[in-house]
Amino acid sequence: MLLLVLLLVFGVTSFLGFGPVVMNREGEQRIAVLLGDPVSVITKPGLALTLPFVNVQVYDGRWRHLPTKPRVVQTLDLEQIVVDHYAVWRIADPLQFRRTFPSGLLEAETQIDQQVRGQVREVIGRKRLMQVLKDERDAILNEIAHKSSEAAQRFGVEIRDVRINRTELPKETEENVYARMRAERDRLARKYRAEGEEQARAIRAEADRAAQVIVAEARRDAEVERGKGDAEAARIYAEAYAQDAEFYAFVRGLEAYRKTLGKGTTLVLPPDHEFFRLFQSGGELPADGKGR
Repeated sequence: MLLLVLLLVFGVTSFLGFGPVVMNREGEQRIAVLLGDPVSVITKPGLALTLPFVNVQVYDGRWRHLPTKPRVVQTLDLEQIVVDHYAVWRIADPLQFRRTFPSGLLEAETQIDQQVRGQVREVIGRKRLMQVLKDERDAILNEIAHKSSEAAQRFGVEIRDVRINRTELPKETEENVYARMRAERDRLARKYRAEGEEQARAIRAEADRAAQVIVAEARRDAEVERGKGDAEAARIYAEAYAQDAEFYAFVRGLEAYRKTLGKGTTLVLPPDHEFFRLFQSGGELPADGKGR
């Protein structure tokens, strides 16, 4: 009869959550407290034994989502940005969590938010604006999550991830960014124009040098060819003169008249001048063959 009464008492107390049999569900963590002191920690799902007449406190071990309010953070290049982030966390050590936050979950979330906010401000404060917005965003978030998790370990809390929902620029900062972007584009444009002009000058100088070389070579070749032509003409003249000196003198005299006596030409010379010897001979060459 006594054993039956004890079993009945144990069954009722277990059903009411006072031990000695404790039913722990998946995702739950329980601490058995006797007279204000923890006597056992139950983290695995299923049935577990503890002391009778204990107070069993239940802590949710599942991952939690902790949103935060947008805050202004300053970057390394002294730009102000509004960061809206959240953290994913859970209770990893319920006993340490109970010691650190005796008042419960609200106190824990406040402390976790302070830790994450401090890491966000510290990490972003070492980065430039474009690194935060674009270049190193994933690396920055991973660093914040890692440092936040290390800082929260002493609370019995594990922080799995920290993510940024939005990154906005205050109106003043946005105007400064746009002005800096325009200045940077103007600087690049001036740089590219200067490089283009330098390349154009180099190309023109090379073209002028090549043109001078080509013209000089052409003139040289022309002089060579002209010299060859003059030499060939002299040879032909010499051969013609050798064949018929009188006829050659006659032709040269006609050529002299053609070049000298043009339309409207006036010559003031005595009639017996050497120049008119061909006319005076009636078209016949003098006996000495020296007609002009």
